[in-house]
Amino acid sequence: MRLSSITSGILALVGLSHAASLTQVSNFGSNPSGARFYIYVPDRLASNPAIITAVHYCSGTANAFYTGSPYARLADTHGFIVVYPESPNSGGCWDVSSNAAYTRNSGANSHAIVNMVNWTIEQYKADRNRVFLAGLSSGAMMTNVLAATYPDVFKAASAYAGVPAGCFYTGTTAGWNNTCANGQSITTQEHWAQTARNMYPGYTGPRPRMMIYHGSADDIIYPRNFNETMKQWAGVFGYTYGSPAQTLPNSPAAPYTKYVYGENLVGIYGSGVTHNIPINGALDLEWFGITGQPAATSSAASGPTTTPVASSTLTTSVRTTSTSSAAPVTTTPAGCTAPRWGQCGGQGWSGCTVCAAPYTCTFGNNWYSQCL
Repeated sequence: MRLSSITSGILALVGLSHAASLTQVSNFGSNPSGARFYIYVPDRLASNPAIITAVHYCSGTANAFYTGSPYARLADTHGFIVVYPESPNSGGCWDVSSNAAYTRNSGANSHAIVNMVNWTIEQYKADRNRVFLAGLSSGAMMTNVLAATYPDVFKAASAYAGVPAGCFYTGTTAGWNNTCANGQSITTQEHWAQTARNMYPGYTGPRPRMMIYHGSADDIIYPRNFNETMKQWAGVFGYTYGSPAQTLPNSPAAPYTKYVYGENLVGIYGSGVTHNIPINGALDLEWFGITGQPAATSSAASGPTTTPVASSTLTTSVRTTSTSSAAPVTTTPAGCTAPRWGQCGGQGWSGCTVCAAPYTCTFGNNWYSQCL
């Protein structure tokens, strides 16, 4: 008995000594912005593993996102690697507001994150065709920026409570843009799409599939940003914003509604959900193809053909705003009804404006009305 106990204790210590943990990597390539790189490699690593790049929120850290999100625990089950970048900026926000952030290989935070991914691919022989993105708040903003600027690196992404790529521009590193945060940077689908395209001029290859989450009660990154982000990616993929192929109430569960535009774009909108939106790790893994069907990609050429505008227009192209207090003018598609919790109006909204019985289209603000 005594020998058995000693042996068990030794085995337990051996197990602990090899237990996976969050580890910092100091030398991973060019890093002028000073972003920090942490990585989680599970003990049972799959052959040619997938990578999820998990990008934290403002005031967050790599360790906070490691402990507060489900990706590391899911990695233990499914054998993928999680890259946890950490912002070097004061306040912990990411640089999603400078010209460099929107420019490939510029030395900005976005470039550093891509170098972290490339280092991980080389070090662990990871699968370049299974590199994914997930981010919350400022991390979701970075997710959209990375998806636009490095579409050849990432295959699918989930963005929680973010803004469109380019919306947060201030011309400064890690600046704060109140107009964008407050849901007042409003423009057309094609304008947003061209803003994303300008981050990699001339690119016509595959782009990451996008899943966009937001809550209707978000008073930090206002809910109108859900609509504007959906506009952007609908335009990039050639869908018509406001006309999803499917609208699924209580999906993935109440109080969310899922808007499926096609295989490359899904929006998930939570009624009454605040900026503290829960991360649905299991659904993200399905979207990425780590569980379920493999994540497909689509060529940008499937969208509308446009002539790229000069990149210098990027910083001014998203400043369209609305301050009118008049009720928004919308056009209702024939026979279209919005479900309970669904959007039914707002400045720029082109979807359903009639609610399914017995619900009523209730004014929330100039940019958002909802079936309640």
